[in-house]
Amino acid sequence: MTIGRAVTLLAGTMVLVSLLLSQLHSPYWLWLTAFVGLNLVQSSFTGFCPAAMIFKVLGVKPGGAFS
Repeated sequence: MTIGRAVTLLAGTMVLVSLLLSQLHSPYWLWLTAFVGLNLVQSSFTGFCPAAMIFKVLGVKPGGAFS
């Protein structure tokens, strides 16, 4: 698995979990969905992604969008 795939997997998982929690617990969990979306948008413009940096430190091999 590359860093790019790990980032998209993490983002998708966080969106699905926050949607589930918004239905089961509180609609305020939708703020997590908004945060993930905003982070994806800003990383597309700036190339800065905190999740990619963490995955790089954890030893996930680079490739794709985040080298």
